[in-house]
Amino acid sequence: MAEIIDLYTVDRELTGKTANRGDKLEKGTYRMVVHVCIFNSRGEMLIQKRADDIVRWPSYWDVSVGGGASAGDTSRMAAERETAEELGLSIDFSDRRPVITVNFSEGFDDFYTVEKDISFEDLHLQKEEVATAKWASREEIEDMIDDGSFIPYQKDLIGYLFFARERRGTWNL
Repeated sequence: MAEIIDLYTVDRELTGKTANRGDKLEKGTYRMVVHVCIFNSRGEMLIQKRADDIVRWPSYWDVSVGGGASAGDTSRMAAERETAEELGLSIDFSDRRPVITVNFSEGFDDFYTVEKDISFEDLHLQKEEVATAKWASREEIEDMIDDGSFIPYQKDLIGYLFFARERRGTWNL
């Protein structure tokens, strides 16, 4: 059964239209994606290895959580839902905003950071999407980008996520 997504304008306003996830979008419409980056108190990011048979980026390492917003989801709702689905963790995003939004050709990608010490026993991985998870430093992730085992995010984005993990913005006020 196809998952339905909302479509947005370039100004991130709902159009009132929907599409099936994976369909080519009508020109001038965009979708919303969310990523959650969970950091521990040692400054490492929880990363996940995507399942071998997943459609996009199979067998690649990725940030803690990632997925598309379903129809009716706000960005925060999608972050909560994806975190629960992929990792089995319940994290409240009601008071959080993305630390950065990356615009890409088909949409908007909101990145959230969370600082939380998590035991692997607390994880319940969604085997259809996530093969395994581990903690990694910024340098380890950048090395994985270089060797082609991590989704090829810009290293500057990864660096910013590590910088932003303890901050709620870029201004030091």
